This record gives sequence, structure tokens and C-alpha cells, in this order.
Amino acid sequence: MKEPDRVADERYMRMAISLAERGTGFVSPNPRVGCVLVKDQSIVGWGYHRRFGGPHAEVEALKMAGSLAEGATAYVNLEPCSHFGKTPPCAPLLVEAGIARVVAGMQDPNPLVNGQGLACLEKAGIRTSAGVLEDECRWLNRGFIRRVTLNRPWVTVKAAMSLDGDIALPGGESKWISGPLSRSKAHLLRSEHDAVLVGVGTILADDPELTVRLVEGRSPLRVVLDTCLRTPPKAKVVGDGRCLVLGGENAPPERARALEEAGARVLLLPLDEATGRLPVDRVLSTLAAEGVSMLLIEGGSSVISAFIQAQAVDEYSLFLAPTLLGRGVQLAGEISLGSMEDAISLSPARIKQVEGDLWLEVKPKCSPAL
Repeated sequence: MKEPDRVADERYMRMAISLAERGTGFVSPNPRVGCVLVKDQSIVGWGYHRRFGGPHAEVEALKMAGSLAEGATAYVNLEPCSHFGKTPPCAPLLVEAGIARVVAGMQDPNPLVNGQGLACLEKAGIRTSAGVLEDECRWLNRGFIRRVTLNRPWVTVKAAMSLDGDIALPGGESKWISGPLSRSKAHLLRSEHDAVLVGVGTILADDPELTVRLVEGRSPLRVVLDTCLRTPPKAKVVGDGRCLVLGGENAPPERARALEEAGARVLLLPLDEATGRLPVDRVLSTLAAEGVSMLLIEGGSSVISAFIQAQAVDEYSLFLAPTLLGRGVQLAGEISLGSMEDAISLSPARIKQVEGDLWLEVKPKCSPAL
């Protein structure tokens, strides 16, 4: 039997990954998955998971291939599922279609699958391989991995900053630190996340919409951390059923009713006895239960500081503008370190120039491995 061609395996896996990316913003809480069917060195079918509740990638690819699927190799960036969810499992469908070999980018960490899909294929006599371009496949579905393994989303902090580290003037004014292209990139980030989160201070200071407007894409769920439910019912963030306000369990009931009547959802959570604030771990587990795999935090400083102190930030996306604001509101202004040994270590940044700004993408070293 001819040995698999590793170069070809990686080439077709890259195609599967590229297809999977098309589902960004539409498939959560499911993972992003693409599938390519290859027979006699020709692609006979391809597909990707387009939306939550819709056909999975393997189903789309098999439908395109028809009878040509028999004897083909299936390339899929995530192990085919073996359990019933919104749709039937994919592993048995690959068996029925007569697929000869399945190449998976990674094993599915979901306890409902976790090797069972590959086992189902192998039991039927299908050859399997796993781990092709695994790092790329894991990065693609990093939010899904976080949610099914740690019961929390992948957390990215996004901010526009001056060269001296300020995200706003002392009074809270921040429009506009970064340039127009940076703001478009920030809207693209929103479209790639399931939810965007801010504190009530940001709502009161800026009355932001937190929607996707400057690029094409789906607006995320908007989440407001608001212990006492001070969010005005007429705030722009409220009103279309895509706003979730997380308050303290002792918040005034009449404020909760007013927000709900205006179109927001309100969930009340126990407060941390020591700080009187919403516990970060409880916020994250609540959002995971809501199906949020990718969370974008946009401020303000106290919220960002709380997530950093809880070691709950996985990535920073920072737009650094060539301006100086002097004494202002710092990105993590509530964090005070006693010595240099306490400094938060970050991995080397990916840096891109966006017109006159610099776009830094960097991970803290304390972020759990994927």
C-alpha cells in the first residue's frame, strides 16, 4: 500500500482550514470545520460548517462528491463527530460513503467525541491519521477548545492606546485615539468574536453601540458588567435582543425590569464578598454556558485590570497610536506591582503597521496551553 504523502496531506489540510475560517462568527458554539475530499489526486468535494444548526462540513463535501466519494481521502481540520447534536454524527456518514482514509488535523477535545469519531472510522476499516498541521488547527478553534476543556471562552483584550499607555483622557474621553483604518480592524475583530464585553463605566461615558459597522460581518452579543444595573434602558447597546447585562444578585429589581422591557437580558450573579464585584471566573463560566467561545473585552480600565489579575486574558490586540495623552486612564491602571519580578510576562508580539498606527497582537505567558 502506498505511503501517505505528507506534503499533499498538509496542502489539503490547509484547504480545509481555509474553508473552516469561512464559518467565523456564524457557527459558535460549534467549532469551525472544513472538509476536502480527494480522489486520484483530484478534489471531488469540499464543504464547511456554515452556521450553527446547519449541515457539518463533511456532509457538505459528501453531497458535492456524490458517488465519487467512494475510495476518496477526507481531509478535515477536526476529528469527525460521533454523537448526535443538532445534526446526525459525521463519522458514520463517512463510513457509509465508502471513504478510504480520513486525515484529521486534531482530535476533538469535546468529551462527547474525544477519539470516538476516529475509533468509529477505524472499526469500519478506514485508515486514519491525526495531527496534520495540528498547531494551526488548534489555533483556529482555540475558543472552542477553551470552552469545552476549561469552561470559559478564549479572552482577548482589545484597546486603542497612546504611546504613553493611555486608553482615555482623565474624564474618560477616548474618541478617537487610533486612526480610521485601525477602527475598521477593530470592527473586524468584533465580527470574529461571539461576544464583546465592557463595564458599565464605558456605557455611561461613551454610550457605544459595540456593533459591527465598518466592515461586513455579524455583530456579536454585547455584554455589560453592571453590578448595580446602572445601564440606562435607552443606551445604544440595549434594544435588539443581543445585549446581556450581568448584575449583582442584590441589584434593584425595578432596574432589571426596566432593562428587560427595553430589550436586554439580565442575569444576576453572586458578588465576590471581598471586592463587591462580579467574580471573573463566574462571569466566564456564565458566558461559556451561553455558548460564547470567543470573548473580546473592550474596556474600561477596571474591567481589563480585573481580568488580568485573574489571569484570564489569553491575548491582547492593541492599536498603538503616535500620540501622547499625558496623565490619563491607563490600560491596566488598577494593577500595582511591588517589584519587577511581579511584572506580567508576554510572548513576542506580532506587529503590523495600520496606516499611522501599530497593531500589536501578543499573548501573556500565563495563558494555558492549547
